Amino acid sequence: MKIKRNKIQKIKWGIAGCGRFLENTFIPSMQQLKRSKIISVYSGNLERAKFISKKFNIPNAFDKFDEFLKNDFDILYISSVNSAHYEQVIKGAKAGKHILCEKPLALNSKQAKRMVDVCRENNVLFSVNYVHRFHPSLVKAKELVNKNIIGRIISVSADFCINLPPGDNFRHKIKLSGGGALRDIGTHMIDILRFMCGEIKDIIGYVGNVIYKSEVDDFASAQVKFINGNYGRFNVSYSAKKAVNRIEILGNDGYICIDNLIGAKTGSAILTINSFSQTKKVFRKRANKQLNLLREFQKSYVKKNPLQVTGEDGLENILIMEKLERYANKRRIS
Repeated sequence: MKIKRNKIQKIKWGIAGCGRFLENTFIPSMQQLKRSKIISVYSGNLERAKFISKKFNIPNAFDKFDEFLKNDFDILYISSVNSAHYEQVIKGAKAGKHILCEKPLALNSKQAKRMVDVCRENNVLFSVNYVHRFHPSLVKAKELVNKNIIGRIISVSADFCINLPPGDNFRHKIKLSGGGALRDIGTHMIDILRFMCGEIKDIIGYVGNVIYKSEVDDFASAQVKFINGNYGRFNVSYSAKKAVNRIEILGNDGYICIDNLIGAKTGSAILTINSFSQTKKVFRKRANKQLNLLREFQKSYVKKNPLQVTGEDGLENILIMEKLERYANKRRIS
């Protein structure tokens, strides 16, 4: 006798925004999730929406956001320009869609706070696409820190420097992006620092232009003080053609560093652990951070587990960036 197996109902996704990250990273990662499928895609440019729809066999393509939202999907992924996040999250939440939004969450903290509130009011999941938290090497480093393998943490540092010359990319248009290197990739570094050491009490530093002159900053550098008394720092740049992007965690009994995790699309991350009481160890790990994040979000949706990254995280990271910008602007004026 044949046993009938109930077919698992797939989770339906709608996607807003059709940029290169979506095409080259997000959708290929999502296609590895057997329980999820994309049924609708939206872009202000209908031809682009149709192109993505055809390339990835997505049934529906829209160029009107309100019509797109009427489609029967469960989760909305927002990959649009930063200036569109606010309206799309608000409308999505009111339509009952659970939301995964790109970073930075919004153009400012006032918008981000409203987005968090509306999602809470409408009882929908609200997360931010902070993928670095989901690399096994960073997760392992956090686990080692919690076990005091390198003793009390003195400082954490993170660098993320790339080359993104001024051009047609929306990231160089202040009205669309809200800012440059700090808002785009600095938000990732702040999130990593908070993930490793908890909440940030204070931040000081500089935001400006070193190489490229455009509407937005091409470099930011900051030092932070955590609530628990230790320290951190980060550098981010749009103007470095070759850079050593690294995470370093210094403790009073040793250090942990991770290379090739930030800003590297290929190769394995290299995790080095060197403690006072143990032999130096080096591990290599290749991982799809985006896929890992999607798996965790899917698990939260299905099993009603708490989100590992919340809208509140996105809001807090914007508040920290705004504090740094105010500090830097005062120094620039004086």
